[in-house]
Amino acid sequence: MYSLSNRDVEQYHETGFLVLEGFADESACDELRARAEQLVHEFDPREVVSIFSTLEQSRLADDYFLTSGDKIRFFFEENAFNDDGTLKYEKEKSINKIGHALHDLDPVFDRFSRDPKVKGLATALGFEDSLLLQSMYIFKQPNIGGEVTCHQDSTFLYTEPIDIVGLWFALEDATIKNGCLWAIPCGHRRGLKSRWVRTPEGMKFETFNAEPWPENELVPLEVTKGSLILLHGLLPHRSFENRSSRSRHAYTLHLIKADAKYPSDNWLQRSLPLRGLE
Repeated sequence: MYSLSNRDVEQYHETGFLVLEGFADESACDELRARAEQLVHEFDPREVVSIFSTLEQSRLADDYFLTSGDKIRFFFEENAFNDDGTLKYEKEKSINKIGHALHDLDPVFDRFSRDPKVKGLATALGFEDSLLLQSMYIFKQPNIGGEVTCHQDSTFLYTEPIDIVGLWFALEDATIKNGCLWAIPCGHRRGLKSRWVRTPEGMKFETFNAEPWPENELVPLEVTKGSLILLHGLLPHRSFENRSSRSRHAYTLHLIKADAKYPSDNWLQRSLPLRGLE
């Protein structure tokens, strides 16, 4: 089991994030990377071409994305394609991410996601009775790895009350050069700025505060392989493009409390029941 110190918990609540160096063993990181590589190898891109966009409007009508909450699906980088629709690079270097139910549908990711250390961490944060909502394997490919604009996770994974924690595992060293996370310390205290909701007409943003994020306050979260970054659901964070020759693989999970209300107008919906950390 794993437990945080009282000071760790205080820091998480004060700043909205917490960096835990060396949380995951290197061998566990390598196992996830090998499994992701195998999944991509077995994936036939001719089945579907869905480009993951960090500028949300380009995926509004993308059923492949909107029905991926209880499936394992593959999403390409925006800059992976030539003008004629062919891939600029080989398939393995063109995938942006895999989502969003690896933790439930793949035994390797299931085992990593429900490791006793993760359960101990959740307990220390007050998530003793929690559910795993979604998972993503993020490649951040060399040369073409796209940016993720400044956002709050609760915009997309809204709960009542607002109480969700993101777990971001670095499977490789994450640096400024290859697109590490950046966050606005204490930004989670500023409230929820928007929600991305399902409507009869399709997906749309419901805006509560249109003021731009003060991105001059962003700080880089450079971490080494095996580190874990905890992210409060209201914390503004982002990552920039990766134009370096090195990838920046990461695995993310989101936890919600079992008694939280999860609205039916959130984008991510599942036919599979949510499972806890057992």
